[in-house]
Amino acid sequence: MAMSIQRQHLRALTGLCWFLLLSSLSCARAEGEQTLPHRRFEYKYSFKGPYLVQGDGTVPFWVHTGNAIPSADQIRITPSMKSQKGSVWTKTAPSFENWEIEVTFRVTGRGRIGADGLAIWYTTSQGLDGNVYGAADSWNGVGIFFDSFDNDGKKNNPVILVVGNNGKLLYDHQNDGTTQALASCLRDFRNKPYPVRARITYYKKTMTVMINNGFTPDKEDYEFCAKVDNMILPQQGFFGVSAATGGLADDHDVLSFLTFQLTEPGKETPAPDGEIPKEEKDKYQEEFDNFQQELEKRKDEYNKDHPELKEHPVDDMFESVNDRELRQIFEGQNRIHLEIKQLNRQLDMILDEQRRYVNAVTEEMTKRTATGGNVQQLYSLQASQQELETLLSSQREVFKHVSEMRNSMSETLRLASGNAGGAAGYENTQHFNDIKEHLHLVKRDIESLVQKNLPHEKQKCPEIPVPSCLSTAHFFIFVAVQSLLFIGYIMYKSQQEAAAKKFF
Repeated sequence: MAMSIQRQHLRALTGLCWFLLLSSLSCARAEGEQTLPHRRFEYKYSFKGPYLVQGDGTVPFWVHTGNAIPSADQIRITPSMKSQKGSVWTKTAPSFENWEIEVTFRVTGRGRIGADGLAIWYTTSQGLDGNVYGAADSWNGVGIFFDSFDNDGKKNNPVILVVGNNGKLLYDHQNDGTTQALASCLRDFRNKPYPVRARITYYKKTMTVMINNGFTPDKEDYEFCAKVDNMILPQQGFFGVSAATGGLADDHDVLSFLTFQLTEPGKETPAPDGEIPKEEKDKYQEEFDNFQQELEKRKDEYNKDHPELKEHPVDDMFESVNDRELRQIFEGQNRIHLEIKQLNRQLDMILDEQRRYVNAVTEEMTKRTATGGNVQQLYSLQASQQELETLLSSQREVFKHVSEMRNSMSETLRLASGNAGGAAGYENTQHFNDIKEHLHLVKRDIESLVQKNLPHEKQKCPEIPVPSCLSTAHFFIFVAVQSLLFIGYIMYKSQQEAAAKKFF
């Protein structure tokens, strides 16, 4: 019984703990939602591609100076050339109590070290030219500097600095502004695969700088960089971006500059700059009514002074809506009629061309039908050309074999001459010369046959049952018979000479 009571107490305590935990989480969430400020986009203090530049080369609501080059997708504050300065500033100074800006930029260069850097400004006046990253020195406001070059040699660059000024301080270039910086962080923002993003928030007199280092395509991948508490900025100021190069150079490109006005929860959202208060709106409406009355009065006076114009009222000079519609319909029908006539002319031309082609084809077919024998003769000439190419290849092989046989016959003659003696050698050589002459005659006959059957002469071998052209088999038979006769003759002469020697 006691154990069951203890378990019930334990369950009750556990449930109470969970209830308190959920209540605290819900309260924290509600408090967080209430503390989030209201953000309103301010287009007059922002720019973003595409179609960033107007036809005259200007950026709406912004002014650029120095070496800044606006384009359709971005503003190149400074190109990668030595000793360049450029800046871009809002034309008007907003009066925001709290604000937030998001700047997307690229700093790229071919060198391992870049220079000099880029700056984002909020100042009471436009620093159109100067020595602080291309903007004026002794500014009244705040500058967020992206310093690329290590002037003090402490190996602490690239660095991001938050530097404030009341309009009386000069920037410390030798120490890279570290002696005047309110906050800073070391971040490498050069030559990143994706654009670098800086989110600068000024809310309840606290400035926070968040950086997206450009390593990922995630646009919301921000990390904390710097924070300055109890910062008092002017109520009204200009936004701007500037950059400069020195002995080293980088391309400083700003892809977008987005400005948001922040409003604390519970407060009424301020009216946009373009909205006219009710008092001024009533004043303008009254002035417009007075102008209309004055115009009607002058029209009546003009009609009294010019009575001849009453017969032809001014309204007759302008066509009504119905008249305009009828005129447009009539003009459209005339255009359609002209297009149809043009199409008819083109169709007639096409039909004439087709008739000519049909007649030409018909005549050609008639000629080919009448000269059918010539077509067959052409086909037979093409076939004979192929046969001639085959014959040429076979004759080349025959010449090759003849050369080989001649070499072998020369070797045989040499051996026989060595065995027989001088007189017999002379007779053998004479017989061999006779055989060689016969072979030359055969070769000339073959070459004359080839020349007669060349393609340019358009001739072919006569179609007879027994071909007159010498074939490879006939040639080999002829050579073999001649060789046998020659060897037999040599053997016969040798026997005769041996028998004659017996009598001596």
